[in-house]
Amino acid sequence: SLNGWEGNASPRIAETASGMLNSIGLQNPGVAHLKEVELPWLAEQGATAMVNVSGHSFDEYVAVIEALEEAPVAAYEVNISCPNVDAGGMTMGCHVPSVEKVVGMCRAVTKRPLIVKLTPNVTDVAEIARAAEAAGADGISLINTLLGMAIDARTRTPKLARVVGGFSGPAVKPVALRMVWQVAQAVKVPVLGMGGISTGEDAVEFMLAGATAVAVGTANFVNPEATMDVIDGIAAYCEEQGVADVNELIGALKC
Repeated sequence: SLNGWEGNASPRIAETASGMLNSIGLQNPGVAHLKEVELPWLAEQGATAMVNVSGHSFDEYVAVIEALEEAPVAAYEVNISCPNVDAGGMTMGCHVPSVEKVVGMCRAVTKRPLIVKLTPNVTDVAEIARAAEAAGADGISLINTLLGMAIDARTRTPKLARVVGGFSGPAVKPVALRMVWQVAQAVKVPVLGMGGISTGEDAVEFMLAGATAVAVGTANFVNPEATMDVIDGIAAYCEEQGVADVNELIGALKC
């Protein structure tokens, strides 16, 4: 975000069956701190940095990207899908006109790759993906969290201070797979798949559904080495199945 966000009040994480709820609220120190501290450090480590861009308004998205144009950033992920910020991505990511507007405005100020992260909390995710592509997106990432809530039956109160939060983890994988499959058929740009991935075979399933790349999120809370385990698992699957090039898996679902 342009300025630092404190995030939401606690408690803002709750464990659920086969997943977790979070209501972090995109807490971050702001773009100036990112530019002056985190990005230079990442560059020193030889890491490739993709920055997730969020904002309370269309103009804020643009301002964040403009502030980072001279920084060591490989790509921007435009977050139009966060479900737990009052005036942020949720509204923008649910309606075609607002998706077209925010993506188009971001596209106008950068030549770097622009990846648009979609919310699953829509009626037709393929329609939203096509709108992002038409406005200039170089890639689509999905899914962000589903909306959910948890209740403490003993105290009769919500487990999250803001009542509703983003649901993630293994339980969302079937929904994520379905949406990645739909979007991969609807757009020509690469699709980045995520949602419930914790093993190599999970990742392979997303690639078969059409994902060019995958991401691991919630699994890292349980196992800090989850991402490396997923990479090893993909390699093991390819060896077992006689797959010479991992790219052979992309969109190879037999229907």
